[in-house]
Amino acid sequence: MNSFVLGLGEVDATQVDLVGGKGAHLGELSRIDGVSVPAGYCVTTKAFRRVMLDAASFEDHLGRLSSLSPDDRDAIRAHGTEIRRIIEGAPVPAEVAEAITRPLTGFDERTTFAVRSSATAEDLPSASFAGQHDSYLNVVGPASVLEHVRRCWASLFTERALTYRLRHGLDHREVQMAVIVQQMVSPQAAGVLFTADPVSSNRTVVSVEATVGLGEALVSGVVSPDVYTVRDGAVATRSIASKLLAASAAPGGGTVQHPIEPELQDQPALSEEQVVRLAGLGRQVEAHFGCPQDIEWCLVDDDILLVQSRPITTLFPIPTAADADNHVYVSVGHQQMMTDAMTPLGLSLFRLTALPPMHEAGGRLFVDVTAPLASPASRHAVIEVLGASDPLIGDALQAVVDRGDFLPSLADKGPTTGAHGHAPAPIDPDPTIVAALVEDNEASVAALEREIRTQSGAALFDFVLTDIEELKRLMFDPQSSQVYMSAMDATSWLNDQLQEWLGEKNAGDVLTQSVPNNVTSEMGLALLDVADAIRPYPEVIEFLQRIETDDFLDEMAELTGGPSSRDAIAAFLDRYGMRCVGEIDITRPRWSECPSALVPVILGNIKNFEHGAGERRFEHGRQEAWEWERQLLERLRALPDGEQKAGATERMIDIVRTFIGYREYPKYGMVRRYFIYKQALLGEADRLVRTAGLGEREDIFFLTFEELREAVQTSQVDTALIARRKESFRSHQALAPPRVLTSDGEAVIGAYRRDAGPLGALVGLPVSTGTVEGRARVILDMADADLEPGDILVTAYTDPSWSPLFITIAGLVTEVGGLMTHGAVIAREYGLPAVVGVEHATQTIQDGQQIRVSGTDGYVEVLA
Repeated sequence: MNSFVLGLGEVDATQVDLVGGKGAHLGELSRIDGVSVPAGYCVTTKAFRRVMLDAASFEDHLGRLSSLSPDDRDAIRAHGTEIRRIIEGAPVPAEVAEAITRPLTGFDERTTFAVRSSATAEDLPSASFAGQHDSYLNVVGPASVLEHVRRCWASLFTERALTYRLRHGLDHREVQMAVIVQQMVSPQAAGVLFTADPVSSNRTVVSVEATVGLGEALVSGVVSPDVYTVRDGAVATRSIASKLLAASAAPGGGTVQHPIEPELQDQPALSEEQVVRLAGLGRQVEAHFGCPQDIEWCLVDDDILLVQSRPITTLFPIPTAADADNHVYVSVGHQQMMTDAMTPLGLSLFRLTALPPMHEAGGRLFVDVTAPLASPASRHAVIEVLGASDPLIGDALQAVVDRGDFLPSLADKGPTTGAHGHAPAPIDPDPTIVAALVEDNEASVAALEREIRTQSGAALFDFVLTDIEELKRLMFDPQSSQVYMSAMDATSWLNDQLQEWLGEKNAGDVLTQSVPNNVTSEMGLALLDVADAIRPYPEVIEFLQRIETDDFLDEMAELTGGPSSRDAIAAFLDRYGMRCVGEIDITRPRWSECPSALVPVILGNIKNFEHGAGERRFEHGRQEAWEWERQLLERLRALPDGEQKAGATERMIDIVRTFIGYREYPKYGMVRRYFIYKQALLGEADRLVRTAGLGEREDIFFLTFEELREAVQTSQVDTALIARRKESFRSHQALAPPRVLTSDGEAVIGAYRRDAGPLGALVGLPVSTGTVEGRARVILDMADADLEPGDILVTAYTDPSWSPLFITIAGLVTEVGGLMTHGAVIAREYGLPAVVGVEHATQTIQDGQQIRVSGTDGYVEVLA
């Protein structure tokens, strides 16, 4: 065959650019011993490109498409329609048409064919593109095959395919279309199999879906399949569907649906022997490709034919272990309120600064809790501590324990009191303790800023590693831990005892409002002060409403009020500019690097608040906390042993109000150091751009710390490795990390074991007391925030960078979070009812809906 057409036997997995992802996989399947694939050939991307050469204005439309947003549906639809019209009307050169139809002469004239799209960005590990392009069954005759090949080419530009590419950052010019032409078969049954459970992601389970006749009815959703799971070579579960319809080839081409006889409707499509054989074949294909596969199959006269195999792109990767034993991993991101994928440099730096050993998978970090979970002495404490922070993690871990056969049997090593190994020692509520800790940290950061300026090259990396030990000293200082752990324990004591004595739920929440030394809540109030500085100057406000770049501060000097407004923003950045969304990843853009990210919040503060709002808000919270303390103590003194109870409560309140604000400071200190490291490392990146062929300075983000160190030492950069890492990072961004993951790949799902709120309410963890109703604002990117007073923020997670938005909102709902994570702490300080850990909140709640949030009982109700 010529370059326009290749037989399946001539194709292998390396030829994606020539035959597309689907074609490459089919060719590779045909090479596996014991695997049968229907006969056929591939129309290569060279044929597509040859036809496009003569397609008028094709390139012009591609150029316009590249500038569109994936949300600009009308423009995408219009351009896509025009491009498909161009392709379907373009003449097919004689040599291309002859190459496409010549192989058909080897078949009987009554033979029918399946004509299926195979794009070069399809069925890849990073993006499946499943269902994005067209396929046609039961095509009869050379002329019809040629016409359907042309339709497959055109389907590269359907609205769904164009939108998918735009969302995944794929260049339309880089994606080409090949087409597969295969002999049609008439199966007794067909379906799909997954070599990992598509629901739980468990890699030890094969899932088989089957229906009678062609698989088209199953794929199109008009019939329900029989579903089998296979484990250890045997059928573990089966569910037989009632089959009312089947699809088969129509005599004149295409397919037709027809009813199934009543006596056959409840018969299984496969025997158990066939299911087990099919699962074994799936394991063989998985081993050949080296990753879990989604396989389409058909059964013809008891022979199994495979018609497609692609990687399962939705499975979360498994951390690499040093042994083949069972392991249980807990997500670090759910504890840190940062579940986004991290870059290699971000991952490696965070691992260097963290205390427990961590494992990487899918651009996220996990802690292996197998040993403490397997030991009866520590198991309860681990589940209790992690469950108190996130009940869904605690319940998932308990589910693993309850199975009884997954964890190893470990001998007890003696009792333990918790995850930290000891209870915090008593501490007096002395404000000078916090002042001394802050002073120590400030002096340390100042020394770092002075000394790092003299470092460069390999010496810089040694300096950073040495300073990371100083960072750890500050982060894990025993007195520092004692301060915030005492405050957390005192908060729990207040909630438990005041509910028992007075029937008050979460009574400690109000008591944490407007506490001193909370650097994160102070940041939100400081941005109100920035708004106060700008509010008198309409020219500055108008200027800020139309900025498009991050160099706007210098442009403000010529405006009336510009210098003082600029100075107010600059002063804020000097104090807080190292913060950003996802700040535990050192590579994330900081506010000092992208100050435009703050402008919408500043403008919102100017619009929604009056001068002096920051000071008034803090004082209002302080007065509310004081009045609540007075009421509680008065009610306690009226009880039996009231003076004793009031005295103990008063002491706990003093501990909370003196120390809980410091809870936010250690991370603030870490993030400050991260930004200093980052600036120094980017200086080395600039040198690599000039001397070692690094494409752009941010490319160093896709090297680990040690790899970057080697690149700086050798002045050599592995650009191919960086390109692969970027592709992996894009695929990781599309994945949602599980809270709990096993070494079988199973994402163990926990549940809230309680009823909360009215029927149909969304259940979560109550972290800040009170009930509020308002308009839901579903926001996934802080830069998109357009909030009005009284709105309720609904988002995936919040870290300290989101706290300036808390000034405006009336309530908070997040998908991730715990009792002492940053969003919960700031919500309590600002007096906002909040519920966190609400599964799929951003999908279930629609932007603009009226909702009721109960931060006391832990539920969210969507109102009519």
